[in-house]
Amino acid sequence: MIVTLDGPAGAGKSSTARALAARLGWCYMDTGAMYRAVALVALDRGVPLDDQVLLAELAEGITIEFRNGHVVIDGRDVSTEIRTERITQATRPVADAPPVREAMKRVQRRMAEGLDVVTEGRDQGSVVFPTAALKVFLTASPEERARRRHREETDRGNSVPLAEILTAQSRRDEGDRTRAVGAMKPADDAVIVETDGLGPEQVVDLLIAMIEERCRP
Repeated sequence: MIVTLDGPAGAGKSSTARALAARLGWCYMDTGAMYRAVALVALDRGVPLDDQVLLAELAEGITIEFRNGHVVIDGRDVSTEIRTERITQATRPVADAPPVREAMKRVQRRMAEGLDVVTEGRDQGSVVFPTAALKVFLTASPEERARRRHREETDRGNSVPLAEILTAQSRRDEGDRTRAVGAMKPADDAVIVETDGLGPEQVVDLLIAMIEERCRP
């Protein structure tokens, strides 16, 4: 069974998907980490970030695994390295390249074959897994998402004004909605889940109830 979680940044997709997979004992697929992994290997191997054909070949030529919360490329743990600003900057052209999106779609589908999977991203339900048993579009109000990000930055010791976070978030939302490929949008048959006022455990409980409903004979 495949469950997809799509939605905007700050909606809690990653933490929810990870917690949901852990509760169910399923595999968790972090598609954002996969594009970051391709960007990292491209930089390491000197593959130009504007050569979309070579990037697509690279995407299908490496082995990406998720092991106990770690991201592993060809046996190398890159969990920390792919979260650096260097890789964040390099990931955008990789994720925006149509040949790479097509290659990653094939890779993600192969990874999910025969498994119970929780996968999250922007287009998992609308493009990658159109026949998923449950498609969820996880969202929250812009203000709530900005407050969550503000709390995260404060916890890290960073002093960033809430208004600045809200402005940056608005720009990112617009960019994600208008991407030529991999645009953020709910699948036609997705369930829209608003998380304002809900704690992480409450969201996971809600999704588990949905899954149980879908599995009921």
